[in-house]
Formats: sequence, C-alpha cells, structure tokens
Amino acid sequence: MTALGYTALIIGLLTIGAAAGYLAARTARVRERRRPAGPTVAELLQRLVHTTNNGIVVLNRFGDVVLHNPRADELGFVRDNRADARARAAAEQALETGEPVTVDLSPLNRTSLRGRGPAAVHGEVRPLGDGFTVVDAGDESDAVRLEATRRDFVANVSHELKTPVGALALLAEAVIDAADDADEVRRFSTKILHESTRLGTLVSELIALSRLQGAERLPELTTVEVDAVVEEALGRSRIAAESAGIEIAVDDPSELLLDGDRTLLVTALSNLIDNAVAYSPPGSPVSISRRMVGDFVEIAVTDRGIGIDPQHQQRVFERFFRVDPARSRATGGTGLGLAIVKHVAANHGGAVKLWSRLGTGSTFTLRVPRHGADPELGTGEQGAAPAAEHTGSDQPGGEARSGTAERGRATTRPETDSADGVATVETGGVR
Repeated sequence: MTALGYTALIIGLLTIGAAAGYLAARTARVRERRRPAGPTVAELLQRLVHTTNNGIVVLNRFGDVVLHNPRADELGFVRDNRADARARAAAEQALETGEPVTVDLSPLNRTSLRGRGPAAVHGEVRPLGDGFTVVDAGDESDAVRLEATRRDFVANVSHELKTPVGALALLAEAVIDAADDADEVRRFSTKILHESTRLGTLVSELIALSRLQGAERLPELTTVEVDAVVEEALGRSRIAAESAGIEIAVDDPSELLLDGDRTLLVTALSNLIDNAVAYSPPGSPVSISRRMVGDFVEIAVTDRGIGIDPQHQQRVFERFFRVDPARSRATGGTGLGLAIVKHVAANHGGAVKLWSRLGTGSTFTLRVPRHGADPELGTGEQGAAPAAEHTGSDQPGGEARSGTAERGRATTRPETDSADGVATVETGGVR
C-alpha cells in the first residue's frame, strides 16, 4: 500500500472515531436529560428505612443481619449487628410456612435498661423470598401502660362505687324495717344522705378528672387574679373549717396574675384546703400563702396535721390512694382530690409540690406560670416545696394568728433543712 493509501486509512479511522465519540457524547447527554432530578428510588427506600419510627431488620436464611436501621438498635432487638434470638426463631418459622409471624421482642431484663427504655416491643416477621425475611417491630409501651392504667382505674372505680351503692341499699332496707320508729328512720335517713352525698361527690370528681385527662378540651385560658382564686376557694372550705374548729390564716393580697381557668384553679386549691382541714387536729391552724418565684406563681397550703410518711409522698397524687383510708372515708374523701390537683397543674403548664414530715404537718404548693410567661421555656426554680418561716415551731406555715374571718401573715421561704420528708412531683407528664 502506498503512502497515500496509509494516509487515507488513517484519516478514515480518525473520522470514524470522531463520529463515534460524538454519537456517544450525544447519547450520554440525551440520557442525562431524560434522567429525573433528585434521589433515586433506592436512595428514597434507604431514607425511608432509616427514618421510620419502627425498627426494621432484614435477615438472610441463616439468621444473619443483612440490613437494619438505627431504630432497631434503640428498641433493643439488634445488638452488635446480631438479631434477637426470638426474631431469628420467628424468621425460621416464617420461611417454613411462608406466612407472617408475630413476635414479642420486649426487653427480657428491664433492670438493664438505661433510662426510660421501651417496656413493650411487638413486631411481625414477613418472608421476602429467596431465603430473606424482614422484621418490622414498634414500641407499644404507651399502649401497654395505658391499658394497665385503664384496668386499674376501672377496678378502683368499681370498688369505690360499690361501697356507697351497697351502703345505700342496706340503709334503705333498714328504713323500711324501721318504718314505725321515727328515731331510727331519722338516723338511717341521715346516713343515706351522707352516702348519697359521698356518691355524688365521687361521680363529680370522676367527671372532672376525665375532662382533665383529655376526654374534653379545656376552655380557653384567661387572665385570672390569684387573690380572687384564694378568696373563692377559702369560701368553699370555710364551713368545713369552722365545723372542725380549724383556723385558716391567709397572707395579704398579692395582686398576682396568671393565665388559666379560674374554675379549675379554685377546685384545685379548695381540694388542698379541704385536705389540710381534714387531716388537722381540731383547733390547729392552716395557712395559705402566695408568692412569685421566677416565672411562676406559687400558692402554698400548710397544715399542722399528722404529716405524710416519705414512702407515701409520691403516691398521694395517685387516683384513689389514701394514706389513712379510715379517716378519709370518715371525712367523705374520695381519694381523687390530689389527683385532680396534679392534673389541673399539668394542664396549666405547672406542677404541684409537697413538703411533709410525720407529726409536724404538710405543705402542698400549687405552681402555675404567671400571666404572660411561656410555660414551654422551663419549669422555673427546682427543689423542695416552700415552707413558711419558722415562728418558734418546726411546723412549716408559720403561726396562724387569725381566725377564718381575719387575715394573718404566713410568709414563705424555700425549705433549706435536710431532704428528709421532702418530695417534688413535677406534672409536665402525668398518668
């Protein structure tokens, strides 16, 4: 081949190469234009698996972890890249039957959990084909706790309602049998009135507690005068205090304001006053004081009663719990008063705190954000409930210098003694 032939061949090859390169680049540009913008389907699936609230684990036919998301580690059924034995056993069963299998993956050792770990983890194992299975599990702790609370509540309500209803039936029979004896009829009728009043109070408080726990939406909060709340609550409890020979000392008007529902706040405070009266010996004083602490208004009710044992101080806010059941029944108590106080405080973004010492007395403090404060910014000062200045006595609340018609000073201060007998109940999350 001549030199001219070689030259022509080279030029031809170069031309073909250039044309092929042009066509390849054009094809690439077309493909790039046709490709949709954003992540691929595989990337979206990966994001979905890693952000879902359920724990997801893919196992092969040998039970080894092929893929899992961080939530599976948090729920505890994947540890050190190894699936829980119960999940592996369920996966084997799913492969054999070809059907989904439910499995309980709840922690076996609750004491080994750090903090408030999941109490109930339930999942489902589904076969994916080719020997692969997926474990899909979620935290059902809240549902389990709610169901347990519901069962306890129903059991307690049934027991509490049976007592006055049974008593009414027996007393009605006694009235019928004593129809010819006016004195006996009067005596049994008085007891019927007492039991019916107690039953009505119980039903009313159950309805109030149901509303506070979310069965009904609370009314819009308005600006409330603390002094007016104290006056109205004191008016509700004045007759009971006078009947028991209890003197109630109230500090000077504070002109403090808060955002809330006046009716609920009066109910909560009157419950605290009624408790103080019911658990105080005749002739002893009960003190009511109010003050501003940071962004919170504190209303404290102090008595010189029997006090509360430290082991009971956290439980007194539970529904139907009574430190002294016999005394509570004698005074017509339902065991719901402090539970209502706790939920009223929680619904206002506040808390209720307790200071108590056996043989000395107790101080219950209702803390509610002041007018204009943002309850989401924090809970203000922490620590023990305030106790009144000492006036020659170990009893918090100070000396009650006035009767029910006269005002006295009950100055308060934070408790600075040892923590013995001091308990704080924060009600941002209630049960």
